[in-house]
Amino acid sequence: MAKEEYRIIEAEAVVPYELALGGTVSNFFDYLKEEKIMGKRCRKCSRVLVPPRSFCPRCFEEMDEWVEVGQEGVVETWVYINMPFYGQVIKVPYVSAQIRLDGSDSGLTHLIAGFDLTNVNKVREIVKLGGRVKAVWSKEKKGNILDIAYFEPVK
Repeated sequence: MAKEEYRIIEAEAVVPYELALGGTVSNFFDYLKEEKIMGKRCRKCSRVLVPPRSFCPRCFEEMDEWVEVGQEGVVETWVYINMPFYGQVIKVPYVSAQIRLDGSDSGLTHLIAGFDLTNVNKVREIVKLGGRVKAVWSKEKKGNILDIAYFEPVK
């Protein structure tokens, strides 16, 4: 008896979904439409978190005090993406980074751009851990994270 062959079928599955943002994230996006970056301060440990949370993940205290933070910050980590993947919205190449904004105690993940991203070696000369960046606002606001178009290095 011959060894049984297994067959495969290649297919794609697309699962559309919607997320309920809740009051904290909805308000955060509303502030972005006004070109304000807001976080929330924990009443117990005093940390300011951006993006804001409804409770402090360290203290488990409700967070209800809104605080405006700076539009500049420090690059804590970054990655250069130059390979497309399924469902990708942003055209490659791009830089995704975690940025600790002035006055914040947590990192905000966003894009670094505003210069030629086609040569990774040039990007490495410009984007540095600990480097300063500032928010560049989209002209048309839609009430989402891309109301900040990207962060650009501060010269």
